[in-house]
Amino acid sequence: MTTPWGEVELSRFPEDPRDRLRAWDASDAYLLRHLAEEGVPLTGSVVVVGDRWGALATALARHRPTQITDSFLSQEASRANLARAGVEPGAVRLLTTQDPPPQRVDALLVRVPKSLALLEDQLLRLAPAVHAGTVVVGTGMVKEIHTSTLQLFERILGPTRTSPAQQKARLIFCTPDPALERPANPWPYGYTLPDGVGAVSGRPVVNHAGVFCADHLDIGTRFFLQHLPGPGAGRVVDLGCGNGVVGTAVALADPSAEVLFVDESFQAVASAEATYKANGVPGHAEFRVGDGLAGVAPGSVDLVLNNPPFHSHQATTDATAWRMFTGARRALRPGGELWVIGNRHLGYHVKLRRLFGNSELVASDPKFVVLRAVKKGQVLASGRGRR
Repeated sequence: MTTPWGEVELSRFPEDPRDRLRAWDASDAYLLRHLAEEGVPLTGSVVVVGDRWGALATALARHRPTQITDSFLSQEASRANLARAGVEPGAVRLLTTQDPPPQRVDALLVRVPKSLALLEDQLLRLAPAVHAGTVVVGTGMVKEIHTSTLQLFERILGPTRTSPAQQKARLIFCTPDPALERPANPWPYGYTLPDGVGAVSGRPVVNHAGVFCADHLDIGTRFFLQHLPGPGAGRVVDLGCGNGVVGTAVALADPSAEVLFVDESFQAVASAEATYKANGVPGHAEFRVGDGLAGVAPGSVDLVLNNPPFHSHQATTDATAWRMFTGARRALRPGGELWVIGNRHLGYHVKLRRLFGNSELVASDPKFVVLRAVKKGQVLASGRGRR
């Protein structure tokens, strides 16, 4: 990426030479040009929120910014890109959305996220550290910035306006108003699950901002909950756990199960842990933020439950699903099972047959399918069946 201060080499994480998606876009470049051309002061505490792959933090490393992200993959990409650029360790402070925010912010640079709820939560968490002299600039592609986005900045921080578009990107300028009466932060948000969804029927669920379908149970998860495997699995992984309702359902139905909740979103894993604890489940559980099943010992898992995403920010891609399926095959014991729910049109059965040599249709409706793939080898002796 060419910046006003020279070129930086950037990659996404995990690095894949076949991946043609860039680690930056026009909105990153637009923000950096604005900062340089307008001579925006970047002294004091510089905070970069939502930096997707570390493009902004790497380009601005000389100003020793603090980066805040919800994504483990983005944080790892940032760490690798900073090292590639020769930035000394510790020059850029890498925080997650679950960490306490800085107590003072003199320049706030916001890469607008896909989730308006996540933006709301982060602005509300940072607002006490913003003062009248804070420079606030947001950036995003035109299709990502809506009237509701601008209203959020204005409601939480102060008067807001936008720039003309350049290369389908736009900037947001906000003038902080310390006298503004800010709303209370509604996150995390809790609600009660409906009936007819198995062991979690009528149970509480907790969602931190940015987690998919934060205020209701999405129809795909509802369908999955109605067709989960029966008790006796042993070690179970809720892969891409979101708010953790699937893994919590397994634990409620079978207290002897050991459930590992995994997601690359810090907000999601915090939600899963809160949901699990809110239900008072007596069994054993582990909560891990990471890149799928990387770090899980090969052949150590009996059952993987997965509802894979098919978007990476604004890009539609099956790379994440493929990595999840591959990681599941490696982590499963011989005879272990991967259960997947997905939209019918995604054709996950083809990928599962390529990886596992088999794929069974467990359940379907006009929109979704639940598929089961078994890792070839000795069959589990648990006698576990389907509901």
